[in-house]
Amino acid sequence: MPRPDDRKPRRRRGDRRGRRGSANSSDGNRQRRRERGGDVREEIVRLGGAKGSRYYDQLMKAADAYSRDHERDALRLLRPLRDALPESPSVRELMGLAQYRLGHYPAASKELEAFVELSSSVEQHPVLMDCYRAQRRWRKVDACWRELTAASPGADVVTEGRIVAAGALADRGRMDEAISLLTRADKKIAKPKPYHLRLWYALADLEERAGNVPRARALFDRVRREDAGFADVAERLAGLR
Repeated sequence: MPRPDDRKPRRRRGDRRGRRGSANSSDGNRQRRRERGGDVREEIVRLGGAKGSRYYDQLMKAADAYSRDHERDALRLLRPLRDALPESPSVRELMGLAQYRLGHYPAASKELEAFVELSSSVEQHPVLMDCYRAQRRWRKVDACWRELTAASPGADVVTEGRIVAAGALADRGRMDEAISLLTRADKKIAKPKPYHLRLWYALADLEERAGNVPRARALFDRVRREDAGFADVAERLAGLR
């Protein structure tokens, strides 16, 4: 199935407003519970009956297309699967992520809502939040953020949700709250993980937008020192000198 670091929506790569796609964001550890592949096969075979093996092979082809950035090919394979297996969380999840990548936010949110209902999982809440954010459905963003923090699935997923929640606050003109939300999670880390870099990048972006240039410069430089090729950090830092 798709790799965890593979959720970025293609047409939003240059969006500097803090959307998940702007900082090479991850797919919320999309297949953390499924990396073995066996539970996905079991799910599809159980739901598909006699056609289960064929459906599973088709799902794997769709996942491969998605991993190669061929989202439309993935959707072509997934639509008949969704019609045949509407109760499959794996199918609805992947279809939602493919729609998200293409910037089809209403369609993506519909599929990811189904995934949540079928799986009771919050792993894709950061993506669902960003779909709602793109549609300016602020109450939905806030509700998902509360659910995510209550479930606390892991620091990486919570951090991704935090970035989206902060971006949504900034979109509504609540910049101080947005900065505060990210600052609360900005702690000294001996060995930063990719999600730490995304947090710093998002916070630097907000600080720059708020006019706090020295703070923004320091945060962008922190990201650059860990990974000089991260997103457009070199360009952003150069623009602040």
